[in-house]
Amino acid sequence: MKDEDLTGLQRRAAAFFQDLQRRIIAGLEAFDPTTRFRLDRWERPGGGGGDTCVIEGGALLEKGGVNFSEVHGELPADFAAKLPGTGTGFWAAGVSLVLHPQNPYVPTVHANFRMIRQGDKAWFGGGADLTPYYPFEEDARHFHRTLKAACDAHHPDFYPRFKAQCDDYFYLPHRKEARGLGGIFYDHLTGDAHGMDLEQVFAFAQTAGNAFLPAYAPIVQRRQGLDFGERERGWQAIRRGRYVEFNLMYDKGTLFGLRTSGRIESILMSLPPIVRYVYDHQPDGPEAKLLEALVPRDWAAE
Repeated sequence: MKDEDLTGLQRRAAAFFQDLQRRIIAGLEAFDPTTRFRLDRWERPGGGGGDTCVIEGGALLEKGGVNFSEVHGELPADFAAKLPGTGTGFWAAGVSLVLHPQNPYVPTVHANFRMIRQGDKAWFGGGADLTPYYPFEEDARHFHRTLKAACDAHHPDFYPRFKAQCDDYFYLPHRKEARGLGGIFYDHLTGDAHGMDLEQVFAFAQTAGNAFLPAYAPIVQRRQGLDFGERERGWQAIRRGRYVEFNLMYDKGTLFGLRTSGRIESILMSLPPIVRYVYDHQPDGPEAKLLEALVPRDWAAE
């Protein structure tokens, strides 16, 4: 792809990600008309900036963020050497979100969709994954089937490949357990391995991004009215600790933001507001069912 064509694609990708941010926020606010996201616009000293949109204390979302950023500048040489492109100059744009509901029966969810350019190379990455505290099989099936349909619209190998990558990625090796029930995850996607060009990969990224609300919103509708008490909130806080461990130790987005001198408040926005660490906690009853469910399954086919 010529440099001017790649630059044009960057502009269109950034515009799509920013519009996706606005549409996701509007969809989430429809569940709780009493609370709104707060817009925090910022500039990155090294180049670029973004819009961090955060909600706290809502009837649905105890804490959540849906962020857009478009940044550019220079990468540390050791970090740049690990990426597919050449040189240390980079550009990146994307939307990322993490939603921590108040009701433990509504799962936490994470998603991000991004484009990165380094030198003459560009690629797309992203995905979405579900982290429930009390698993409902119909929720997992719906989430996976919606994402599978988005993948299947572009390539038959996408869903099985990206689902497996999600299962592998959102795994805590020190705990020997999955973070949640998975979804899809892809990175460094140029299309070369699938006979696609970068424009076709961008088309897939748009379909995947547009699938987020249809994948998550019906789950919220089914679960947000369920009654809960201190027991459920306590279990939720313990499991949120696993979320913290993953994001601070393994998450590529967190590490990329830190290595590129990103805005720390936006990077750490993903952390939940209340977390508990209980020594050698051994759940029983309905809480133990989550640990039984944290095994990769072909949810879309069940």
